Amino acid sequence: MMLSSILQAIGLFLVTNIDDIIVLSLFFARGAGQRGTTARILIGQYLGFIGILGAAVLISLGAGAFLPPEVIPYFGLIPLGLGLWAAWQTWRGDDDDDDDEAKVAGKKVGVWTVAGVTLANGGDNIGVYVPVFLSVGPGAVVAYCLVFLALVAVLVVLAKFVATRPPIAEVLERWEHILFPIVLIGLGIVILVSGGAFGL
Repeated sequence: MMLSSILQAIGLFLVTNIDDIIVLSLFFARGAGQRGTTARILIGQYLGFIGILGAAVLISLGAGAFLPPEVIPYFGLIPLGLGLWAAWQTWRGDDDDDDDEAKVAGKKVGVWTVAGVTLANGGDNIGVYVPVFLSVGPGAVVAYCLVFLALVAVLVVLAKFVATRPPIAEVLERWEHILFPIVLIGLGIVILVSGGAFGL
């Protein structure tokens, strides 16, 4: 059971944070040659991500405490809706390249800047994590959080690697638009079905 939670956490983290690799790689490119860039980005990413996790856990606790259990499965509509919206944007051909660059443009590579951009970029993460946290037990939530926090460091290392290899960044960005909606739609359906929403 715990191994299953860990594997699910890894998959969920990867899908919801692929876009962060691009944003962080832009920070690395901006801070190239400056001493302490990696440390500032790592600390900033941790601070921002802890904020995202904290918000997701608090919302989950509040929803779990005040909502009747039969309502909880309907939170699967959140990732389903986010996935359908992302699929619609991909189908229309909307491009997020400029958005990523705009998040970093004109910003000095400081701890609080990275943390702020990470937190601002984490709305989708919170929207996905809350239904998942509501659909599993407290032990699994702890496992998810620990795995997520361990993977933040891996994310920063990957971003540094990508920053020195632009072709990889282009491949990630191209596939992220396809992978993200598919996984979110699937996740939403699994939460709805496993919770018996709509009599499923």
